[in-house]
Amino acid sequence: MKKTLLLLLLINVGLNRTFAQEDPTIELKEVVVSDMRLKRYSEGHKVTELKDSTIRRQNKSFTSLLNFNSNIYFKENGYGMVSSPAFRGTNASHTAVIWNGININSQLNGQTDFNTVDPLSYSSIGIRSGGGSVQYGSGAIGGSVHLNNDLRFDDHFEHRVLLGYGSYETKTINYTQSYGDSKWSSNFGVNFKKSDNDYTYLKTGDKNVNGEYGLLNFNFNAGYVLSGSQVLRLYHQSFIGDRNLSGTIVSEGRSKYKDNQYRTQLEWVRFGAKATSKAKLAYLQEEYRYYENKNSDSYSYGKVSTFLARYALDMALSKRFRLHSFLEFDNYEGAGDSFGNPKRNDFSATALLKHQVSPKLAYNISLRQDFSSDYSCPLVFSLDGKYALTKEYDIQLSASKNFRTPTFNDLYWEPGGNTDLLAESSYQIDLGHRLRFGGLTFNLNGYYIATEDMIKWLPGSDGIWSPINIDDVQIYGVEAELGLDYGISENQKIGFKSNYAYTVSEDKSTNEQLIYVPFHRANASLTYSLLNFNVFYQHLYNGPVSIIGGELDGYDVANIGITYTGTLEKIQYTLGVNINNLYDTYYENIALRPMPNRNIQSQLIINF
Repeated sequence: MKKTLLLLLLINVGLNRTFAQEDPTIELKEVVVSDMRLKRYSEGHKVTELKDSTIRRQNKSFTSLLNFNSNIYFKENGYGMVSSPAFRGTNASHTAVIWNGININSQLNGQTDFNTVDPLSYSSIGIRSGGGSVQYGSGAIGGSVHLNNDLRFDDHFEHRVLLGYGSYETKTINYTQSYGDSKWSSNFGVNFKKSDNDYTYLKTGDKNVNGEYGLLNFNFNAGYVLSGSQVLRLYHQSFIGDRNLSGTIVSEGRSKYKDNQYRTQLEWVRFGAKATSKAKLAYLQEEYRYYENKNSDSYSYGKVSTFLARYALDMALSKRFRLHSFLEFDNYEGAGDSFGNPKRNDFSATALLKHQVSPKLAYNISLRQDFSSDYSCPLVFSLDGKYALTKEYDIQLSASKNFRTPTFNDLYWEPGGNTDLLAESSYQIDLGHRLRFGGLTFNLNGYYIATEDMIKWLPGSDGIWSPINIDDVQIYGVEAELGLDYGISENQKIGFKSNYAYTVSEDKSTNEQLIYVPFHRANASLTYSLLNFNVFYQHLYNGPVSIIGGELDGYDVANIGITYTGTLEKIQYTLGVNINNLYDTYYENIALRPMPNRNIQSQLIINF
């Protein structure tokens, strides 16, 4: 490990000195992307980018957006409550969420609550399937979700206001502003959502009496061109959540959960003729207060602060070879009623080499070593590439070793924490096919994942739950994606997109499917545009899942909506109405926690 680290340090520092003598004036592109690694070093991976029109149409929650537009399965403790992803049969801590290039998964439980993410706060949202721990660190085993705020260095001054109102007294207010010229770029946004969330349980007639929530997201991003070759960028995001926690059909809820998240990162970038240098500093803070009785002043508390420092160098070694290397230091400090005051320091060194063999063939070789003050981390690697057999047909292949580190809860929770835990490691291979014929696209992926030392919380003989490294888990499956964009005439257009996933995720010691992993899952969206009108229909099928002591039924859920876009002088407006759960289907994606019945949502979007 020491030799590997020394080699990566020499590559990063030595090559930086080689290219540091260059100081050309580089003409900056109008749009500066926050996470270039996603675009430049993902040849062998399936990467899906959600369009802005899709994001605005599905203005309910980030969970709902991905439920109907990706292969990620979600478990919600009632609508609007904690939402946990399951990507390719893995668990919630195996999906990394990347905010402008850095991993923001919680240091407490290892995951991101997707109901705390506001999709309207981002310029683009990407979904990268397969292992990505070399680039994105702990937890990037099933895949990663990328939240990017891109900066536009062109002359513009734009505003957008979104007002929404729907069933259960659900209110949404969103305002975004974007300004830029050749030297300065900034965007600002605020989103507030509040709901009584008192939907009726279809089978019993009872109501979700403790589901109220209020969520506030704020973001500010800015960039300044220091010179012809240097730019300074700032990203900030705040989230403030106040949610009552829904009960079940057998027990009314009475608890409450308040959580705040603050993220700030500052980045200096220097563009050279052959190399780009980046220095990044970031500070992240997450904290929560849990009230077992919402009417009481008594609560449990937890908090973690993270400081990150990273230096990266991306360079063209020749016309065919490109190298990206970075060094990162992370300091974590926690404080909580249930886990004391833990501290941890992590350091990592990473190198990614890209070889453009020919216009048809490109591949990446990547290597990463992490060092932690709390546990031993494995050396991880990745090999991925793409070959274009024809203009219409590509083959993608990736193989990697990935990891997931124990969290503060895993290590120090009282009672039950286990300081002897090992970091999880995972080996996987993925073969993908890409077909494109005009407006028709078809993607097919087959994959296999073998995970060692998976961390799982289990009850002990004394009744206390504790995490242990369990027997190995194997996951394999197939994902298919079909898309169509077809112009019927100058004023008519039709669009169709569907996803299907077959997933086997089993404990090798028992050969049984892990709980809450459906064998079959599919969704489809159909849109039709005529002049200023747009109509859409969405359908989601989720197959049965195993639960402790039985099986939870599968379900079909559909949404339908219509929008009209018009112009009033210099103002563009869009009026829309959605009917969610069109067929009034009773369904649970977590046992005993029913999801909403048929409901209506309306919205007005004004652009000026």
